[in-house]
Amino acid sequence: MARDRRDGGHQGVTRERLCRADDIAEGAGRGFRLGAGTEQVAVFVIRRGGALRAYINSCPHIGTPLDWLPDRFFDRSGEHLLCGTHGAIFRPDDGLCVRGPCVGRQLAPAPVVFEDGWIVLDLTSRENS
Repeated sequence: MARDRRDGGHQGVTRERLCRADDIAEGAGRGFRLGAGTEQVAVFVIRRGGALRAYINSCPHIGTPLDWLPDRFFDRSGEHLLCGTHGAIFRPDDGLCVRGPCVGRQLAPAPVVFEDGWIVLDLTSRENS
C-alpha cells in the first residue's frame, strides 16, 4: 500500500511534490497515491546505482500495484523490480519485464522533474500532448 496523498478531490492531480530526493535510499523505493477516485494516480520512485527512476505503479500484465508490502518494489536480490501479485520481474533501469507473464512489456514511466532537491510529479506534460 502506498502512502496516500490527496488533492482535496477538486481537479485531478497535475503537479505535486512527492518527497525530497534524499529521502529515497540506494536500493529502495517509495510509493505514492495522489488524487481521489477515478483521478487517483499511483506512482513509485526508486534509487538504484545512484539514479532515481519513477514509474506508474501498475503492472502491465493485469494492472495491479507492484508492491505487496508498503514501499517494497525490489526482489530479494535487490537487482530487479518485482510484481508482488504474480512474480513478474522488471529491470529497474527501463522497466522492461524480463521474466513472467508480461515479458517484453514495460512499466510506464511516471513524469517527474527534480526541483530544489524535491521529486515532483508533473502531469501537465501529459495534458499538453
